[in-house]
Amino acid sequence: MSHQKQKRQGFDYCKEVKSMYDVLIVGAGVVGGMLARQLSRYRLSVCLLEKGHDVALGASKANSGIVHGGYDPEPGTLKAKLNAEGVQKMYDTARELNVPCINNGSFVCAFGTKEEEETIRALYARGLENGIEGLSIISGDEARRREPELSKDVSLVLDVPNAGIVCPYELTIAAVGNAMDNGVELKLNCHVNSIKREDGIFTVTSEEGDVIQGRFLVNCAGCFSHQIARMAGDDSFTIIPRIGEYMLLDKNEGKRVSHTIFQVPTKEGKGILVTPTVDGNLLTGPNAAIAEFLENTKTTPEGLDIVGRLAAKSVPSINFRQVITSFAGIRSSEKNGDFIIRPANSVEGMLHVAAIDSPGLTASVAIADYAIDRLREMGLATVEDPTFNGHRADPHAFRKMSDEEKDAYIKEHPEFGRIICRCETVSEGEILQAIHSNPPARDVDGVKRRTRSGMGRCQGGFCLPYVMKLLKREHGVAMETITKKGKESKYVTGKM
Repeated sequence: MSHQKQKRQGFDYCKEVKSMYDVLIVGAGVVGGMLARQLSRYRLSVCLLEKGHDVALGASKANSGIVHGGYDPEPGTLKAKLNAEGVQKMYDTARELNVPCINNGSFVCAFGTKEEEETIRALYARGLENGIEGLSIISGDEARRREPELSKDVSLVLDVPNAGIVCPYELTIAAVGNAMDNGVELKLNCHVNSIKREDGIFTVTSEEGDVIQGRFLVNCAGCFSHQIARMAGDDSFTIIPRIGEYMLLDKNEGKRVSHTIFQVPTKEGKGILVTPTVDGNLLTGPNAAIAEFLENTKTTPEGLDIVGRLAAKSVPSINFRQVITSFAGIRSSEKNGDFIIRPANSVEGMLHVAAIDSPGLTASVAIADYAIDRLREMGLATVEDPTFNGHRADPHAFRKMSDEEKDAYIKEHPEFGRIICRCETVSEGEILQAIHSNPPARDVDGVKRRTRSGMGRCQGGFCLPYVMKLLKREHGVAMETITKKGKESKYVTGKM
């Protein structure tokens, strides 16, 4: 088995594969993707296994996209440690990967009750104990001076200047893409159904008939991580799936607030927030409820009503007639309320990275580094690879050019002069980049997550046929095989 990485492009759809790797990672969400990237710094063969047709299809595409300041986790927990370490690591990594990330700060608001104001002071003290710098408590009047749309009922606010916003699915795509550029292999449509360990080697098989082997196995399977654990013979934890619903508003609502606005948290979570997004929209949500099943991502009228009502409590001026889409995501929690990052019980060579709910996105780089330290303790040898390149080309470089620069670039690359998505001003050239960069887009939603084509007010009403034609042409497939999001989500059945 060679420890010398081979740089390669593209990915394997995991058909009839039998290979040996140093590390297998199950789950291509933000944590699995970030771990793969951090491992690609070393002379290791790494394979990332994902049951879906793309990366970032679980909680990593449906969350608040918040860089949490670190005031909330219980002191002494892994959440507190990795949140505090993860904030600056997130900003640094997002910059290296050219992922949209803004340090906009957050407000945690009390609404005039003695209990809520006491909670604000307790959160401030907890933040100091967690080592978070720059926290302060300000009056409601001072908060409204800085955020004029804030409710008149806000009486006391915890000001968290290190907090921020990031695009979670772009972060995941970029982390996996950078890992692949540095030699990591991604195997999609690889639904693990069996794990065996013999003579120090894990043999993983999939429902599709694949066989993949590795010396170490890392369980980053999100809501399904307890199922992966049980396959290997460890039943030491059970994931509790929690659903959260959101409403996304058009960009003409995006400047209602500049900070991320929280309400005092409860035992159910950090509560309903109102936040700008890195793309200029306004996001409200999430509520919190136990999910009936692990892939229940349906929104409900009752849930969205709660989101709207409580968001308006913080910012009464929000115009909910400007909602352009709603969605829901599943968070994986555990009864003890902390991250699970430890070797598996009685399964040598297996590491669990599970129950990564909030602030998991913020802590994702720190989680990856912590997991690598645990792998070293378990016997993984890490020798730095001098060819590692942690920087990723900016996929949005064209839209950041001046008009003069765009004119000059279009003369050399005319595909950038053809606008496919009018709402978000996405060119054909940008879509072609998304189709051919690691990890390449294979379906309409994959293009959407990488370029924002279809994310505007019309939600793909105009650009969809053109995106389908580009996918057909570039992948050399029939139009009838193009899907929205893999599996059987086909748009057309044939020609008329």
